[in-house]
Amino acid sequence: MKKIIINIVSLFVLLLMVNCQEDNLGFGAIDTPANLQVAVEITGKSVAFPNGDGSGKVKFSSTADNAISYKYIFSDGTSQNSPSGILENTFATPGTNTYTVTVIASGAGGVATNMTLEVTVFSDFKDEQAVQFLTAGTSRKWYWAQTEPGHLGVGPNVAWSDPTFGTKNYYPDFYQAKANEKSATCLYNSVMTFSLVGPIMKFELDNKGQTYYNGAFKGGGEDACYDLNTSGLKTVTLSKSESFVTKNPDSATQTRGTVINIADGGFMGYFVGTSSYEILSITDNRMVVRVIQSGNPFLAWYHTFTTSPPGAAVTPTPTVDYTVLKFSDEFNTDGAPDPTKWGYDLGAGGWGNGEAQTYTSAADNVIVQGGSLKITAKKVGTSYTSTRLKTEDKYEFTYGKIEVKAKLPVGGGTWPAIWSLGQDYKTNAWPNCGEIDFMEHRGNTPNVIHGSLHYPGNFGGNANTATTTIANASSEFHIYKTIWSPTSIQFYVDDKLFHSFANSSSVPFNSDFFMILNVAMGGTFGGAIDPAFTQSSMEIDYVRIYQ
Repeated sequence: MKKIIINIVSLFVLLLMVNCQEDNLGFGAIDTPANLQVAVEITGKSVAFPNGDGSGKVKFSSTADNAISYKYIFSDGTSQNSPSGILENTFATPGTNTYTVTVIASGAGGVATNMTLEVTVFSDFKDEQAVQFLTAGTSRKWYWAQTEPGHLGVGPNVAWSDPTFGTKNYYPDFYQAKANEKSATCLYNSVMTFSLVGPIMKFELDNKGQTYYNGAFKGGGEDACYDLNTSGLKTVTLSKSESFVTKNPDSATQTRGTVINIADGGFMGYFVGTSSYEILSITDNRMVVRVIQSGNPFLAWYHTFTTSPPGAAVTPTPTVDYTVLKFSDEFNTDGAPDPTKWGYDLGAGGWGNGEAQTYTSAADNVIVQGGSLKITAKKVGTSYTSTRLKTEDKYEFTYGKIEVKAKLPVGGGTWPAIWSLGQDYKTNAWPNCGEIDFMEHRGNTPNVIHGSLHYPGNFGGNANTATTTIANASSEFHIYKTIWSPTSIQFYVDDKLFHSFANSSSVPFNSDFFMILNVAMGGTFGGAIDPAFTQSSMEIDYVRIYQ
């Protein structure tokens, strides 16, 4: 039988009444909250499961005469305020555990009544790998990945079935911050530390005295920095996500399904009034989380964090270089591409991205001539043709140094790409198979080079991407190089590093891939096609792969 202790606390308040002409200042009547009652509802409780269904969720409903707010204090070190008295809490310690819960009902003038009770709950959720990633086994600091486009963003929080936004509910479709966009604010000052204190995970936010607030919560206008003391350790629990994303058809590739719950109103750097963050993806040095804005559940915010401090090198140069040439095409023989090295993807249908072109093997679209390969996108009537070459079933490789010397096409809507795809894509559907984009370019944003990785939790509009701007991408040859190793994937243009990714066993970049060269038109990445476009070519001097 649960033990209930009711303790009535009387606070003696000294009121100083000051009468200035007709002003009368005071607290008014002070009545101690009375008749405090707490109803407890354990999710999934039944005769067969007396301590719940394993979700660890418990709903508390408190009422009291003369109460204006309530606070719940839990013996696992967490606490939450509830003005209404209704609170849903997730107890995340695995197994069947008994927790002491203290409920404080507060009235006017600070008088309060409290009740202490016990609740026994079963939780079958744990994510030990996430704990290891967050804390490194002891303590780990996290920083905003400020040089990564989209490190802060927002998108719709709706069900997959929503006809307008449903298929966009797992990435920041509405807004993605540019690299270093918030440098003039206090946002990047935040240092977030996750640590283990015995078996308990703790969190501390060092915001250097100021927090970047969403405008809906302070100021009533634009996002801005305000003073806030965030010091002190806060208890962290992990729980199973039940977000809209977890109900998506491809949820396994879009979210990890684990939620970080930070006690006592804790938050991860950007204030949106919420303390629970769904982990979409996490590795040893990168984490993407999704958080629902309090008071506006239509908005889901996305944060990307890294373990590299601001200004630090993203990843050290790999300790191993690849120097043995295993595959090359210097394109020295005029005519069609070498059939022992290259095959074709043919046809139309949008290619999963709403692209406008039909791929062919015709000489009008692909030819080796004058020491280089030319892939030409052409307008034919109201349609477009182009070519997509691949080394599938001819040369596939794991790890290496990829070098392609290329000159890119011009024209709005052109989308040249030098990339690779996991060879098991037919049985391990994209993005599970992995995709490495060594170089992508939009004709609508000339000279901006993209290097990207697509994998579960980070693909499509939420890919792991970085950009660099170069001169004369379409009038001069540049060398696009990627060094892919078991520990990192690094992207270069003309030997200048612009993007680095920490490779690990948790992502699909440790098995065979094959090369692809193509020029697409329009689509989700290429964008609007210039009505005046007639034709343009990607010209490639050589392709070399070292291992």
